[in-house]
Amino acid sequence: MTGRVLEVEDIITPDMAAKHICDYHITWNNLRSTKLKDWEETRRYVYATDTTSTTNSALPWKNKTTLPKLCQIRDNLFSNYTATMFPTRVPVEWEANEKDSDSRNKRDAIKNYMQWVMDQPSFKAEIQKVVLDYIDYGNCIVTTEWVDQRTEGSNGIKTGYVGPAIKRINPTDIVFNPTAESFENSPKIIRSIISLGELKDMLEKMSTDMDRDTLESLWNYCKDIRTQAHEYTGDWNQKDSLYNVDGFGSFQAYLRSDFVEILTFYGDMYDRDSDTFWKNRVITVVDRHKIISNKPNPSYFATPPIFHTSWRIKPDNLWGMGPLDNLIGMQYRIDHIENLKADVWDLATYPVTKVKGMVENFTWQPGEIIHMDNESDVDLVQPAVQILQSDSEIMFYMNLMEEIAGAPKEAMGFRTPGEKTRYEVQSLENAASRVFQTKIKQFEEQIVERLLNAMLELARRNLTGTTTIKVFDDEMKAATFKTLTVEDINGIGRIKPIAARHFAEQAQLIQNLTSLSQSQLWPVVAPHFSSVKLAKMLEKNFHMEQEEIVLPYVQLSEQAEGQRMAQALQEQVLQSTQTASGMGDDYDLQPALQQMQQGPM
Repeated sequence: MTGRVLEVEDIITPDMAAKHICDYHITWNNLRSTKLKDWEETRRYVYATDTTSTTNSALPWKNKTTLPKLCQIRDNLFSNYTATMFPTRVPVEWEANEKDSDSRNKRDAIKNYMQWVMDQPSFKAEIQKVVLDYIDYGNCIVTTEWVDQRTEGSNGIKTGYVGPAIKRINPTDIVFNPTAESFENSPKIIRSIISLGELKDMLEKMSTDMDRDTLESLWNYCKDIRTQAHEYTGDWNQKDSLYNVDGFGSFQAYLRSDFVEILTFYGDMYDRDSDTFWKNRVITVVDRHKIISNKPNPSYFATPPIFHTSWRIKPDNLWGMGPLDNLIGMQYRIDHIENLKADVWDLATYPVTKVKGMVENFTWQPGEIIHMDNESDVDLVQPAVQILQSDSEIMFYMNLMEEIAGAPKEAMGFRTPGEKTRYEVQSLENAASRVFQTKIKQFEEQIVERLLNAMLELARRNLTGTTTIKVFDDEMKAATFKTLTVEDINGIGRIKPIAARHFAEQAQLIQNLTSLSQSQLWPVVAPHFSSVKLAKMLEKNFHMEQEEIVLPYVQLSEQAEGQRMAQALQEQVLQSTQTASGMGDDYDLQPALQQMQQGPM
């Protein structure tokens, strides 16, 4: 068969709906081609150890040093974002929309279950990757999945985590219509590369939704076209660009590999060939031409539980900008000046030597004697050394990059110049970090809040039997174990994270109240403030509800109790005095009298 040409279309049987999905994938991926290049350049600068791997490599400098300012800004933003999002151990609240869902047992059950889910190591590890996407790409995309990590021990008992988990989606692996009204309303296609074994396992898990014969024929079809690709030794003719699989030189090379490309479509789709409109579907396409699954979205939500936000929102494009995107030019400038300065230092230390006439060979070193005739000469070409004073310009660009990225100096532990009072510093920090707080609030509202509600919805659909969770009791400083069923976490309402928003609002509120109490206005308005409600508000903002130290006028009852104890002690001392009066002068009354004067301990 060598020398013959095989048409790709002769060995495959494409589904037209699958080809339409692949068309969408190619179109939307081409619309973000410039964005992909920008992301690649940002990653190169973040992980660069020298300028040879960046766009600065084109400069004709001998020195190739890079000052990793972009990487430092990224690490600074990441550490502060993660620290601010989870300042307390209970960062969520349950807001019920009906009376039956607002009971204390219901609230505690839902909060404890979600806290147990968030305490899993996989949650923390995955959410950190999502935050890094928020910084590196300026776009983060996440969904949920049900996981079963139980393992069976020697005693036959299965142990391990079973429940909802975060699944981070790499922004380079998902495409959607960037000009759509919103991310929720746009169809989405997620690309993944799996092995043949994983494909077989995926088909076997579909046996509950499809009959065994259909699944077996799909698996045999995928194997047969790969067998033909391995056996055929001639040339391939590929007419349709749909089969240009990313990462592979040709469709034949793709089929000869041990990998399978999966395109998963989420959303609404109209199939022109069958005149069918599919509403809120999940369609899985293999090898860019064959549908292996087409089922309704199982989520209770009207849209797929896939959530997206961008750091800097663009009004007419769903692909937003990141904090590092428009800092690339400044990083380029910093490296440019630094290496230019280093080259000038080299030229000043080892200058270019201009030789005129016949001069004997010599070595450039201290005390060297150069022999030449009368018409010869040796001259050193000294460079302009003004560039050596460029450190201030480099520092200017570095400070400017910090401010543009929304990371104030106070977040790094540096204080701005000038003497300030305690509350002046607090006020300046709040004002300087408004961009930082806004971006955190945006991430919390559009990613964390939606994600937690989707995880709770997933648990309601998949939880069976009873689940034992670990609950940490802050009052007893100990962990207890509680058993929950799906009825315990059912309710109409929503999970609301309060970490970042509450953290910033609390600092602002306490600062304003403190300033008010120290002003001349306070004596005028103080009679109109409820001391009980003010104490309750401080209890809530300081997270002291579980300690129950704020009770209405509890100090009066404690003072009355103290007076009763003092009176009882005085009576006891008087009785001791009367008893001692009949015992003679040897009895010392001084300790008892001192105790009576001091009052109760």
